[in-house]
Amino acid sequence: MTTNQLGFIIVVVVVIVVVAIVGSFFSVWLRAMLAGAPVSMVNLLAMKLRQVPFSVMVDARIRATKAGIKLSMDEIEAQYLAGGNVIACVHALIAAQKAGIALDWQRACAIDLATKGSGKSVEEAVRTSVDPKVIDCPNPASGRTTIDGVAKDGIQVKVKARVTVRTHLDRFVGGAKEETIIARVGEGIVSTIGSSESYKAVLEAPDSISKTVLARGLDVGSAFEILSIDIADVDVGENVGAKLQEAQAEANKSIAQAQAEIRRAAAVAVEQEMKARVQEMQAKVVEAQAQVPLAMAEAFRSGRLGVMDYYRMENIQADTSMRASIGHPPEAKK
Repeated sequence: MTTNQLGFIIVVVVVIVVVAIVGSFFSVWLRAMLAGAPVSMVNLLAMKLRQVPFSVMVDARIRATKAGIKLSMDEIEAQYLAGGNVIACVHALIAAQKAGIALDWQRACAIDLATKGSGKSVEEAVRTSVDPKVIDCPNPASGRTTIDGVAKDGIQVKVKARVTVRTHLDRFVGGAKEETIIARVGEGIVSTIGSSESYKAVLEAPDSISKTVLARGLDVGSAFEILSIDIADVDVGENVGAKLQEAQAEANKSIAQAQAEIRRAAAVAVEQEMKARVQEMQAKVVEAQAQVPLAMAEAFRSGRLGVMDYYRMENIQADTSMRASIGHPPEAKK
C-alpha cells in the first residue's frame, strides 16, 4: 500500500468520524437554532464528554427561551451536575412568571435541591404558592382523627381542623414544613380549649378557636403562610375532670387505709410489748416467791425463826384466806 493510499484512508476515516459526530449533534443543534436558543457544536461536544444529556439541557433552554426567560447553558448544566431536575426548575420558573410570583433561577434550583428525596418538588412548591393547599389537622396518617383538649370544667372536647396554607418561596429553603404547621396548630387548639371556662363556650363559638390560633402567627419560620384555620368538626368527649377526681379519691382512700394499717400495726406492737412486760413482771414475782422458802429455811438454820413463829405465821395466813373467802363467796351454781 502506497503512502497516498494510506493518507487517503486516514482522511476518509477522519471525515466519517467528523460526520458521525456532527450528525449526532446536528438535530439538537438545529432545533436549538430554530427555537432562538442557539448552542454551539463545541458546547454540545463538551457536554457529551462530560456525560451530560445535552438533548435534555437544550430542551430546558428552549422552553425557558420560549417563555421569555434567559438562561445560559452553564447555569442549566450546573444544576444538572448538582443533582437537580432542570426541567422541573424551568417549569417552576415559567409557572411563577405566569402567576406574577417573584422567583429567579437560583431560588428555583435551591428549592429543587432542598426537596430532593422528600416526595416534593419545586413545581409543587410553586403550584401551592399559586393554588393554596388544605392540610388536615391532625394528619390522618398519624393514626389520630381528632385533637383532644380539656376545658376548665373538666369536659373533653374533640376537634378536627383544616389549615389552608400557601407556599412562601422565600422561606421554603430551611423553613419548617407541613409537620411543624400541624403540630403548632394542634398545640394552639389544645391551649385554646384549655383556657375556655366551659365546653359549652367552645361548642357555641368554634370559630373562636380558629381566630385565637390564627392570631398567634404560627407560620413564623415555616415554609408556608397560613391563610385560614377552619374547624371542621367539634364533639364532646369524656368527663376527664370527674375521672381525675375519682382517681384522686381512690388514691386518698388507699393512703388512708395504709395509714390506718400502720396505726393498727403499731397498736398491736404496743399490746404485744405490754404483754411481754407483764410476763416479765410475773416471772419476777415467781422468782421472788421462790426465795421465801429458801429464806425461811435459812432462818430456821440460823435460829432466827422458831417453830412457834412458823405456826403463828401459818395461822395468820389461814385466817386471812378464811376472811377473804367469807368476803368474796363463790357464785351459786344455776
